[in-house]
Order: sequence, then C-alpha cells, then structure tokens
Amino acid sequence: MADNAWTPDSWRSKPIKQDVVYDDPKELEAVVGRVANLPPLVSSPEIDRLRAQLKDVAEGRAFLLQGGDCAESFDYCNPTAIEDKLKVLLQMSLVLLWGMRLPIVRIARMAGQYAKPRSSPYETVNGETIMSYRGDNVNSIDPACRRPDPQRLLQAYFHSASTVNFVRLLLDSGFADIHQPEAWDLGHVRNPEIRREYQSIVNRLTDSLEFMSVIGATSSQASALNTVDLYTSHEALLLEYEQALTRAVPKPLPGAEPALAGRKRPYEPSTPPRKALAPELCDWYNLSAHFIWIGDRTRQLDGAHVEYFRGVKNPVGVKVGPTMDPAELVRALDILDPDF
Repeated sequence: MADNAWTPDSWRSKPIKQDVVYDDPKELEAVVGRVANLPPLVSSPEIDRLRAQLKDVAEGRAFLLQGGDCAESFDYCNPTAIEDKLKVLLQMSLVLLWGMRLPIVRIARMAGQYAKPRSSPYETVNGETIMSYRGDNVNSIDPACRRPDPQRLLQAYFHSASTVNFVRLLLDSGFADIHQPEAWDLGHVRNPEIRREYQSIVNRLTDSLEFMSVIGATSSQASALNTVDLYTSHEALLLEYEQALTRAVPKPLPGAEPALAGRKRPYEPSTPPRKALAPELCDWYNLSAHFIWIGDRTRQLDGAHVEYFRGVKNPVGVKVGPTMDPAELVRALDILDPDF
C-alpha cells in the first residue's frame, strides 16, 4: 500500500493527541464493533446537500449559522432542551434572513458533541487529584466516576440517535413553519428592547406572508416556508467512535446528475457493505454527523486527526486560534483538500 493511501483506520499509524486510555481494551473493541454495525445517524445525500449549500456560503450567496453547546450532556437529550435549542437557532436565522436577504444554512452543535478536549488528563477537586472530566461519552462529571467507560460510547450513539430522530420529527411536524414564528417562545430573552425588535420583525414578516397568500404567491414555495434544513455537527475527537461510523458509499455512476442544494437524491446504502467495495468505486463518509471539525489541540499536521479527516467526504472544519501560524494553516488545508 502506498505511503499516502488512506483507509478509515490509517490514523492509527500516526501520533495522537487527546486519546483516552481504557482499563479494558477488549471491552472498547467490543463496543466499537457494536457501533460499527448500528445504522448511520445521517445520510450521505444530506451531507452532499450541505456541501452544495456551503459552496453557496463560500461564494457569498448564503450565510452560515452554527450554534449549540460547547459540550452536550446526556441529560440534554430531552424534548424541552432540544426544542429550546431549535427555537434559538430558528429565531437567529429568521433575523439574519430578514436583515441579510440571503438563504441561511443552519448547523447545530448537537446530537454528538459529547467529548471535551482537556489541557491536562488530571485535575484537582477538593484537594484530591482525579482524572479530568472528558465529556459524557468518556466519563462522568461526578468526581467519583471518572474512570473512562467504553459503554459510554454506546450511550453516546443512542443519545445522538434519539436527538436526531426528535429533531426530524419536529421539522416534519411544522415546528419550523415560517408562518408561525410567534410560536418560537422568547422566554429566555430578558432584554425587553431585543424582544420588541424581534417582535417587530415577526410582525412585518407575518404581514408579508399574508399578502403573498392573498395574491397566491406562496403555493409553489410551500415546502421552503414550512420547514428548513438543519444539519448536525460535532468535534470528531474520539477517533475509534468516528471510525466505527465511517461508511463506504458507492460513487455515482458516470454521467449521473450530482446532488444540488435543496434537492434530495434517491436513497443510497450507507450501512457497511456486505462485500468490500474497491477503493476507486466508493467514497467514505462519516455518518455520525453532517459536519465535523478538528479542534485546536488535535490539528497537528502529522497527527492522527488530520490523517483521519483527509479521507472523509464530509465538509470539515479546523479550529484556528492565535497559536496557529498562517503557513501551518495553508499546509493543513493542502492536506485536507489537496484538490482545491
């Protein structure tokens, strides 16, 4: 195999940062094997649609809005918490849409943002040195339960699946219907002036929609007014888990029409194929989320995370901070997207 050949596990040959050491490697292997045989959380056509929409963002024809938690807790997987996050994202996107007159691409940091990179593997609590809290998919925030537990990876999968399922249910049920923006409660907003400004936008939007309805201008755009695309994202920190949800998807046949923004293409299998596909016949997608990114602590050019990210078809991000040299960023982009 060529030195630069990529496989879903080629990252294992590279030095890795922020890795988790488990007491029982065999238990970890069993859990990861279980995840690898579970259904994907998102689909490759959805990811391709996001890629097309992000192209519009890059070319100034749309605007990207990403929001959510720095780190999710399993406890956040409940209807109220999920609805509240969606309301905030919808409210923000409505204001941006009204003010910018551009389509808004919405990406939520949810349904998988369970891991936390840490500056040290240990911390001091009440005078005692214990393992750092690494996120709900590694250990517990309870100081008495800091041992990394592989079973939490399985819990992360099912909490992510439940969150994704409930988000789809809400969107399919008209939760994002732009005709009813007043239903996105503003109880969390304390500043009365902000509430008044938002209500003013809602009132003007409602008047515009009523006028369009009167003249019959809304029927052909019903789907765009009744729902939205909402994509999920997280920092792909734990590569064993990410590899387990990395699936081979057959490439489109020559001459096949590519997926376009706003258009859904037919279903394509995204579960592990019964027979291995030849590398030239497939693309690899991380189907744990639509969009994934490399954190500031794991962006080493010769490291495991950059190696993993360079082979997946998802749109990917790199967290860029003041410690990153511009030349290093250029080299990272050359590795992650050599065809750009």
